[in-house]
Amino acid sequence: MSATDPDVPPAARDGARADDRTGRSFALHGVVVERADGPDRCTIYRRADARDDRTTRWYSADHDAFVDLAAMC
Repeated sequence: MSATDPDVPPAARDGARADDRTGRSFALHGVVVERADGPDRCTIYRRADARDDRTTRWYSADHDAFVDLAAMC
């Protein structure tokens, strides 16, 4: 499946990447919530997931736990 595959929902085509191991296409979306009572939190989920699936398929961590990929190279 590629980012232009008709089986990939249009929302997933924007910024989609192919997994080298499976060949499946995916696109991630991140949301940062600023909190006054603690560290900001970043939640990442797949763009193609239905809204109901987002409640069970997500990763969340303190915002400072994430680093720029270019900074790691």
